[in-house]
Amino acid sequence: MKKVICIVEDEKDLNELVKRYLEKEGYEVRSYLTYDDAYAHVEDDDVHLWILDIMLDDKSGFDLMDEIKIRTKDMPVIFMSARDKEFDRIIGLEKGSEDYITKPFSPKELVLRVNNIIKRVYKDEEIMLNVDGYTIDEQQRVVYSNGQIVPLTTKEFDLLIFFVKSRGSAFSREQILEKVWEENYFGSDRVVDDTLRRLRKKLPDLSIHTIYGFGYRLG
Repeated sequence: MKKVICIVEDEKDLNELVKRYLEKEGYEVRSYLTYDDAYAHVEDDDVHLWILDIMLDDKSGFDLMDEIKIRTKDMPVIFMSARDKEFDRIIGLEKGSEDYITKPFSPKELVLRVNNIIKRVYKDEEIMLNVDGYTIDEQQRVVYSNGQIVPLTTKEFDLLIFFVKSRGSAFSREQILEKVWEENYFGSDRVVDDTLRRLRKKLPDLSIHTIYGFGYRLG
């Protein structure tokens, strides 16, 4: 199951930008532009993390966090703010926030912080990876598409996991052979192309890009 993240940010463009980055990472994202819009959902019981702007209309993200914590004491919260003030950081930590990031920030940095918090807070849950609309159960070595199992061979699954865990990095065929097939493989590096072609056919929405003259990259 996808982890659900709620964003409360009144700057529409920033709200949409963060939403897109988190969705690309495999999260389900619900975005709100005002305190009142978000307040109507503080009792939603399927949320895993809130990202709150401090300045919201005539109220604040601190007020909203109080309401969230009343209902779900252990709910992780990240604050966003254009004010880089130690006082705000201290208040956020005292109220139980997990992190605080100052605008402007890199969306990729926020995604990394979210990933770290999700892994730490929900480490005892079943390990599931989400990428490009697919759900991967790493422990059971099963891939789901719209709730249906997609049958993969051992090497197809190994190659998929390699790309998912190295998302954003480019690798040559030789590097992929070394990491996925390891040192005991003797043969042509075309086996990478053949395995990847089958993987793409089975998972057509997987965003593995060909880097001509070099190799491949996911995302």
